Order: sequence, then structure tokens, then C-alpha cells
Amino acid sequence: MNSMYFTEEHNLFRKSLQDFLQKEVVPHIEKWEQIGNIERFIWKKFGDMGFFGINYPEAYGGMNLDLFYTVILLEELQKINSGGFAAAIWAHCYLAMTHLNAEGDEAIKQKYLAPSIAGDKIGCLCITEPFGGSDVAGMRTTAVKKGDHYLINGSKTFITNGVLSDYLIVAAKTTPELGNKGISIFVLDRDMVGVTATKLNKLGWNASDTGEIAFDNVKVPLSNLIGKENQGFSYIMQHFSLERLIMGINAHARAEYALEYALKYMSERQAFGKTIDKFQALRHKIADLYTDMEVCKSFNYAVTSRLDKGDYVVKEATMSKLKCTKMADEVIYQCLQFLGGYGYMEEYPMARLLRDSRLGPIGGGTSEILREILAKIIIDKKEYKPAT
Repeated sequence: MNSMYFTEEHNLFRKSLQDFLQKEVVPHIEKWEQIGNIERFIWKKFGDMGFFGINYPEAYGGMNLDLFYTVILLEELQKINSGGFAAAIWAHCYLAMTHLNAEGDEAIKQKYLAPSIAGDKIGCLCITEPFGGSDVAGMRTTAVKKGDHYLINGSKTFITNGVLSDYLIVAAKTTPELGNKGISIFVLDRDMVGVTATKLNKLGWNASDTGEIAFDNVKVPLSNLIGKENQGFSYIMQHFSLERLIMGINAHARAEYALEYALKYMSERQAFGKTIDKFQALRHKIADLYTDMEVCKSFNYAVTSRLDKGDYVVKEATMSKLKCTKMADEVIYQCLQFLGGYGYMEEYPMARLLRDSRLGPIGGGTSEILREILAKIIIDKKEYKPAT
């Protein structure tokens, strides 16, 4: 392991996480992939192990560790071959909980963040809309202040943990005429009157429950506003760096897993009197794919190091997601080919890996949107700044 970034403590953490996943998670993966959701008991086990709190404050039950512990969590979640399970865990831990921790007041942190770290509450982040997609500023969901509460109306879609979570972090327009300057963030309880969710069926990520959510005159107390009114867009943008980097790290990790699996298969599979890892055409292909994966991994570690020090890495994180998700799709496509007919069989891991990986260039901002953001930074010299 790269000793420039990972200490002995990191390596011990990785080993204990691997053992936990093999013992507590892997035996259930096939069932969860079949039923399309994750049973509740595993969340509590993650909480008891402290895995939800690794980079959160000790005051709420966290461990306040550096971001490379998060990298380890993300990498190992990709290597048990359920993109849906991995997504459900990191969407709770790094999408929903990030907003609670960064912008929530003390009451919100006690009510939602502490139980989230403990594994007693599951969260989801609701930004994407049926008509909005990657265009966050174009959202239509509104929150109108009425005395001691807001009335929220609208809908969200493609929400990971959208059906089975206990609370929802929701972006809505409090001052629609201000466009993206009029967005605020709220925390809603699942059982609030007017909140309904419908499960969506997907090409991959089958173990995660992905929902379309409707808000019909949902009464939300003023105290459930997270951060300041009309500051939501800045909060969302600020945390996109972490989300994009997470998806870049996920991509290099699943590519590495695919290559390791393919290499083991090729060392055992024989054709024309020798194992197929001895054929030059395949060897050279592996060399190219492995190089692409390693370059992405090294870049991601460097960006993680900067983010951990507090640098604003929106450009680099955007590059990470754009490049790494494309790389992972290409690597996994080729690794499936190395398996021949077995690559196409459901009982071999590559079919699911291919489906799960394909979400990479779509979710959390499409590659097309990311290219436009990078073009603005590189060509137009646009500067994105942290929220104040």
C-alpha cells in the first residue's frame, strides 16, 4: 500500500474493515441484490463498528480521523461487488450526513447526526428533480414560509436511500425569483404528512433503494432549516467536491477489483496449451488498463491529501470523477471480454460490475456537465469559491 499516504494504523483499519465486510456483509449481498434493498440490521452493525463516524466529530460519536480512512472505506466497499450496497452506505455517510455536520445547528446535530453515526437513523440527500437533473439551479421544489413553519411542495428523483431512509435532506427554493441564489436546505422526517416515495427499478445498483419522492404541502418547522436561508446553492456546490472525489475513488477501486479478478481468471484459464495470461495481445491490454487505473488512483490520493488539508479542490475533484468513471467503464468492459462467455454469465462478478459501473458517468453530475464546469474553469478562468 502507498506508504506516502497510508500509515500502519490505516493498514490495520483496512484489515479490520475487510474482515467485517466478509463476515457481516458478503453473506447477504446476493439476497439484497435480489430483493432490491438492504436489511436494517447491517446499518446498526456499521454504526457499532464506528464506520459511519470516521471523519465526524467526537462530540457526536465520531472519530475525527483523516480522509484516508474514508478512502479505505470507499475502496473496500467497491471490492465486495455490490455497487448498490456501497452507494447506500456512502450516500448516507457522505451526502446526507455531510450537510448535517457542516451546516446543521446543535439541535439538528443531536437529533440527526449523532443517531446517523450510531447507525440508528438512515439519511438521504434530495437535490435531483424529474425536470432538473444536473441543473441544480433549475429546481422547482419550493418552500414557502407560513408563520412557524415552511410549506414544501415539489418532487425529487434518483434519490439513493429515497424510500427506506428515516430523514431527508431536501433542497428547495425559498425565494424562487432569485434563481440559484434563492435555494435553502431542510431536514425532513420520513413520517411528515405529505411525504411519499416510489421505488425505481434500475439497470444496476440493485441492492440500493432508489426513490422518486413527492412533497405535498409538507409542514416543516422553521427550526428544520439547515444553515442560512437562501444559502443552499453554495452549500451544495461546496460539498460537490467531496461527492465527485468519492465517485472518482469508487471508480479506481472497482477498476482495480476487476483487474485483480480478471488476472486471477486468466492465470487459470487455458487455451491452445497455455494460460491466457501468456498471450501477448491480452498481456499488453492488461498493461494499458492497469496503467490507466494506477494513474487515476495516484491522482485521487493526491487530491484527497489536499482536500484533507482544507484546500478547495473543485477543479481537481471534477477532473477525478470525469476521468476515473470513464476509465472504470473501459477497464471493466475489457475485463468482461477477458472472461469470454463466462463474463456474460450472472454467476460471475463481471456482469454486475459492468452494470453498476455504468452509473459512474451519470450520477452526481453527468460527464457532460463536468466537462462544461471544467471548460469554464480552464478557458473562461471562472473561479469557484467556498461558501461563507
